[in-house]
Amino acid sequence: MGTLLSSHGFSLFLLWTFTLYGLCLSFSPIDNYLINSGASLDSVVDNRRFISDSSNSPDSHLSSGRTFSLCAGTLLPGLPQIYHTARVFNSPSKYVFNVKDPGTHMVRLHFHRFNSSRLDLGNSQFHVLVNGLVALTNFSGGDFVNPKVIEYLLCVNSEKVEIRFVPAKKSNFAFVNAIEVISAPKDLVLETAQYVNGDKIEEFQGLNKQAFETMYRVTVGGPKVTPFNDSLWRTWIPDDEYLKSSEGSNKVYFGGRIKYQDGGASREVGPDNVYDSARLIRSKNASIPNVNLTWEFPVSEDYKYLVRMHFCDIASISLGLLYFNVYVNEHLAYKDLDLSDVTNYMLASPFYADFVVDAGRSGVITVSVGPSSKSMGYTVDAILNGVEIMKMNNSVYSLDGKVPAELIMKCWPRRTLGILLPLIALACLLLSLSAIVHRRKSNAELFPWSKLPTDIHEISPKQAKLQLSNIVT
Repeated sequence: MGTLLSSHGFSLFLLWTFTLYGLCLSFSPIDNYLINSGASLDSVVDNRRFISDSSNSPDSHLSSGRTFSLCAGTLLPGLPQIYHTARVFNSPSKYVFNVKDPGTHMVRLHFHRFNSSRLDLGNSQFHVLVNGLVALTNFSGGDFVNPKVIEYLLCVNSEKVEIRFVPAKKSNFAFVNAIEVISAPKDLVLETAQYVNGDKIEEFQGLNKQAFETMYRVTVGGPKVTPFNDSLWRTWIPDDEYLKSSEGSNKVYFGGRIKYQDGGASREVGPDNVYDSARLIRSKNASIPNVNLTWEFPVSEDYKYLVRMHFCDIASISLGLLYFNVYVNEHLAYKDLDLSDVTNYMLASPFYADFVVDAGRSGVITVSVGPSSKSMGYTVDAILNGVEIMKMNNSVYSLDGKVPAELIMKCWPRRTLGILLPLIALACLLLSLSAIVHRRKSNAELFPWSKLPTDIHEISPKQAKLQLSNIVT
């Protein structure tokens, strides 16, 4: 009995030790702004403290002329506290964050259209700009059921990150529940990727200078991965919804240690919980299955996308047995991929491959894995652990439409126009009166005995304002 208790205590000690070790090794970003918008108090979510945007901070501040806080009328059970309040903007406003670590930054915007007796968030419609990037246009804040988190990756070489919220019209407003601005690990987005251009594979340069919106982040064969279990606080959803057909596939789970190596995928690129599960094709005998595993992801047309595929051989019984092909949009992107070779001959060591593709007119991106000409019987013939799909900015530096940021700001209806019109009308009236007086004085000097005209037509302020309005419109 004593031995049993001692063993149980030792197990708890090991669990505590490994947990503490994992926390010590977790990523600690230099720029780490977590903002609880519209709240008077801080909130803790997944062991992370979101600071009230009403607090005074030397490194971040809210710049707005017309804004107010809004609280949810009904607090939904189980929903994090950051979604119970919102910051509402009636005019263009911005958050400004000082940057200490230039390079790739993660920006996450949290939206939840909760019910409030004071304001109907369903009437919101607005644009969001991030350092000149058009992130959202005519956005209405998602749905009333689930919070919406939109994640961006962008290269920041300036001293600040500015996030602007611009109502689409004077009758609309903008809002946000929470904001994250985090400096990303240097290896999260590298400089080059493989551009799959039809049947040609070309090198895509300057990848880390682009801006991205995360469209899909999927763990293959495993359960949902929450921000609590990801060192970059990401969410990975199961792949079942996107798998075209599960015929010929097997799920596999790994209980051992994922072996990260220098130069390979780091824990920030993909967490253990993604690499310790997978779907695979396995030969049951000497014959090799004639089947591919394919996933489909609906996307917007007329954009390029970064497709990141995660691999980790957690199923082979020995090195040098796994060879397979990788396809993107039905084009061969990686032939005879040998995970043993790319991971320095180590099993359970993660590897990822980046591909850039055009969405085209189909509105769907497909990724597939399948046996190659080097595949062998009685072995694993293909494997995939995770997929990420990220939209890339277009030529006008936008992720949502073809209107650049400068034009969006110019199209905002200036409230000062309503004040200027009466002033201009008054100025026109004064000029008219001055002209009349000057003409009368001139006539009196030239013709001292002539009768002054009595039918002069004067412009009223209302008429002047109407004429000016016609000109402006």
